[in-house]
Amino acid sequence: MVKLPTWADLVLVPLISLVLAAVISALVILAIGNDPVEAVKVMVDGAFGSATGIAYTLFYTTSFIFTGLGVTVAYHAGQFNIGGEGQAQLGGLGVALVCLALPWPHWTIALAAATVGAAVFGAAWAAIPAWLQAKRGSHIVITTIMFNYIAAALIVYLLVEVLRPVGQMDPATARFPEGAKIPNFGQIPLLDLVFSKRVPANVTFFIALAACVAVWALLWRTRLGYEIRAFGKSESAALYAGISPVKVIMLSMLISGGLSGMMAINNVMGEAHRLVQNSAEGAGFIGIAVALMGRNHPFGVFLAALLFGFLYQGGAEMGLMTSIPIELRLLLQGLVILFTGALDTMVRMMLSPFFRAAKEAA
Repeated sequence: MVKLPTWADLVLVPLISLVLAAVISALVILAIGNDPVEAVKVMVDGAFGSATGIAYTLFYTTSFIFTGLGVTVAYHAGQFNIGGEGQAQLGGLGVALVCLALPWPHWTIALAAATVGAAVFGAAWAAIPAWLQAKRGSHIVITTIMFNYIAAALIVYLLVEVLRPVGQMDPATARFPEGAKIPNFGQIPLLDLVFSKRVPANVTFFIALAACVAVWALLWRTRLGYEIRAFGKSESAALYAGISPVKVIMLSMLISGGLSGMMAINNVMGEAHRLVQNSAEGAGFIGIAVALMGRNHPFGVFLAALLFGFLYQGGAEMGLMTSIPIELRLLLQGLVILFTGALDTMVRMMLSPFFRAAKEAA
């Protein structure tokens, strides 16, 4: 199989994968007696046709950026972190404990403290599987999957037995004080001219964009980033160069878990204003698909997160406005994951003869 040019690998392969997923989804919609063109129109209008739709799309995008970046950092170190869901839930616990700890005088101070709390709790939850991998050789995929379930059970226990206020039936914490409520797009100058005060998209979106830049700088402009990528490419070569496997595995997984934990700022602090069960809402798992489709590059992660944000919001709108079941968005997501992950090599094999012919002609 001919090695594809960089532009084809980064742009053409994901685009073709997306088209194939869309074609199969259209056939499924036709099979259940609906019009795929109308479905696409409803999805696009629901996700981008109004200020409210855009706000919801960007809200979902924000969460997916954090978990996608978390998977990306670990992937470059040769570690497949499947534990983003559990790390995000523990990040939510960190946010809740910080926000409820003090009567915060201003949201900026509370946001800075909650960001640290989310990152520390997410990193701490990733540290155990990382240590087991680095020191005991336990497979990171198995341990991180197991820790997702442990995290879910731990959060349920804490919400029911420890953090739930007296007299409250809901398995949730108390609501955060006013000083710990961050502004949404409708409360930010200039943006308030476009968005209403009820939209969920909030200042966390800009933190997510900053995280994309920070991860890019870490991986391609620092010594640690070079060590992470070198170890991920060839462990034996990294060892020969004096790079410590324990150091790389631990630090990459700590950063990965911290980024996944930070997604809780968006959901817990930015929307719910309290910690509830399943606060991650599956974003940890979607982050895997986002990283795969984004070719494990921060800019690609942003674009892939935006796509999945569109699928989430547009799929919800399609379920409300048409007779197509809302669960179809899961099919769309699954097909995108299938073609960008499991069938990625198939797409490359389809393109390979064309580039081979072009190379021979040149």
